[in-house]
Amino acid sequence: MALVGTPRQLELPADHPGVSDPAYRARRAAIAEAGHAYRPGGPIADVQYSPEEDEVWQVVSRQLAVKHRRYGCRAYLDACERLVLPSDRVPQLSEVDERLRDLTGFGIAPVPGLVPTRQFYGSLAERIFCSTQYIRHHSVPFYTPEPDIVHEIIGHANMLAGDQFASLYQAAGHASLRAETDEAHEFFSRVFWFTLEFGVVREDGELKAYGAGLLSSYGEIDAFWRARLLPWSLADMGTFDYDITHYQPVLFEAPAVDQMVDELTGFFDGYDDDAYGRLVAGCAR
Repeated sequence: MALVGTPRQLELPADHPGVSDPAYRARRAAIAEAGHAYRPGGPIADVQYSPEEDEVWQVVSRQLAVKHRRYGCRAYLDACERLVLPSDRVPQLSEVDERLRDLTGFGIAPVPGLVPTRQFYGSLAERIFCSTQYIRHHSVPFYTPEPDIVHEIIGHANMLAGDQFASLYQAAGHASLRAETDEAHEFFSRVFWFTLEFGVVREDGELKAYGAGLLSSYGEIDAFWRARLLPWSLADMGTFDYDITHYQPVLFEAPAVDQMVDELTGFFDGYDDDAYGRLVAGCAR
């Protein structure tokens, strides 16, 4: 991933809902400036969100809360109850940062847009989560083609309020730093995608979501139970192709949360280029 243009030269993909809205583009660029100006360890500048932006947050967060009670796993729901995000306005990253540091020691670092994958994952090793501050276009509140503050905070920050998830994210960060070759890092990234972004787990006989990509998407969380489910296999995840532009048609089902946490922790803790080589060799047999 890489930031597309500088904050003052914001470019959006042709299919972005706000690509033909000059006011939205200007607003996005202004918010990106705040992230661009941030320096690690310094104060996080607040964004004065508009009533329209707060309304988007209200609509999405309240509707997602209903979906979470139906489809979210218990560990995620427990973490949400610890973080306690506002439902009537867009939260400031500064307040989320303060709360997370008190709960699990994780901090938030604002960024102007998508950052290189190695930077994003590497920051997790220091218990720092890189987050955007802009919000999706008001015309389609339940859709975004890119990570926005809804995805970052409702999806990831809620997870980071739970001790188990916070430890998993940090372990993932360390694993990414030990993956020196591009091939090993890509394998790791795919495992992260099919677990902490799009993971599902069997809980009390029902399929539940624990991945941030599912839990922050109104459409995806309604569709995930129709996906083709594959057996839990970290080796298979690391070699499985996916397309970020569509609802995920294939997901890997963990038999239980405790098993998912134990095996994923073991994978991250022991992952490096040599482990990648052994895993790929095992898949080839």
